[in-house]
Amino acid sequence: MKLVYLETYGCQMNVADSELMLGVLGRAGYEQTMDPEVADVMLVNTCAVRDNAEQRVIGRVGELMRHKRPGDLLGVVGCMAQRLGPVLLERVPRVDLVVGPDAYRNLPSLIEHALRGGRISDTEFRSWEHYEDVPPVRTPGATQFVTVQRGCDYRCTFCIVPYTRGPERSRTLEDLVRDVRGLVEQGTTEVTLLGQTVNSWNDGRHDFADLLRAVGAVDGIRRIRFTSPYPTDFTDRVIEAMATTDAVCEHVHLPAQSGSNAVLRRMLRRYTRETYLSVVERLRAAMPGITMSTDIIVGFPGETEAQFEETVSLVREAAFDDAYTFKYSVRDGTPAVKLPDRVTDEVASARLSRLIESVRAQTRARNMGRVGSTHEVLVERPARRGDMMLGRTRTNFLVLVDLPEEAAGEYHEVRLTGTTGSTFTGAIVAPQLAVL
Repeated sequence: MKLVYLETYGCQMNVADSELMLGVLGRAGYEQTMDPEVADVMLVNTCAVRDNAEQRVIGRVGELMRHKRPGDLLGVVGCMAQRLGPVLLERVPRVDLVVGPDAYRNLPSLIEHALRGGRISDTEFRSWEHYEDVPPVRTPGATQFVTVQRGCDYRCTFCIVPYTRGPERSRTLEDLVRDVRGLVEQGTTEVTLLGQTVNSWNDGRHDFADLLRAVGAVDGIRRIRFTSPYPTDFTDRVIEAMATTDAVCEHVHLPAQSGSNAVLRRMLRRYTRETYLSVVERLRAAMPGITMSTDIIVGFPGETEAQFEETVSLVREAAFDDAYTFKYSVRDGTPAVKLPDRVTDEVASARLSRLIESVRAQTRARNMGRVGSTHEVLVERPARRGDMMLGRTRTNFLVLVDLPEEAAGEYHEVRLTGTTGSTFTGAIVAPQLAVL
């Protein structure tokens, strides 16, 4: 039995891809180990969205080299591998293998080639590849990721994803429903549907509204989440399906990126501030009580102080419950690299600090108003500190509850008793709720 050690960085899609790779390698006789010291093959699944993510990975690859014995293999896979390709082999001489997201099926043969002394890179795009016949190796649990779509056809000027994951393609509805049914048999009650622009999913015969209804009809599925959607792909059909499918959770992560129309045009986002806010309004009208989070980039080339203030005002007007905020990160190969009027790091950092302060104040105020309310919580895992368990509401709030570890996977009715500003504490109101 050959042992493989796999580290994962980046988004939920990378987590799902790591499960997929373990499935591919498991069929070839590999077994996963959590200890790089004993591994025959060490793989690092990488992110390329921001430069600091790549630098972190390069540093980690250097650390893993100390575990590499004669005959062992060290490989870099994923988006950073796709972006750099053979250049990565030159930059890090002790890396033996570079594999992009469309080449995971070939991992066993690529590893064998590399073990025979041939350092190799495979970053070919394969527009037909969905890995539908490869069962992922998932950690058992009540909540699981299901990849419904790979790649992206949008060409936002700041984004490297279309160049690391290729064109958009969707798995079939029938295959996805079969996948979800199999998860239910293993104890799953909540699924998160994954795609780069997940609500643009379309298999040629069905749209995302059909997918939500079909997954929601699977006996045993209690909750459906999805990420990340594109604002203008929330058609009336999709919003109606969200509102009328009981399993769809009352939370949407809705990337805005900016609140300035001028910046949105330079980003090549396919909506205006006004269009974005109309989507927010339509979602809230259809699903009262829905919560929303977003992504925002500050310091994009050409962003003026007035345009930044438009983003700050969007945060207030949209009344986000949370926001993931970033400084613009230069990505070689993207159109934004050629844009003039770069914002200095000093200015971008100052804007980011101000935006974070505004978001935190808004989140804290909104969450303080929720203390005392009662919610259904799915218990997920032990908290990182202390002896409490961490659960999640349908509206995506994290709640610390006093339950034993064996409660993972259970549903409880919980009253929110306090908040740190982002995370809540909760008290059990009702014992374990039956799974419908």
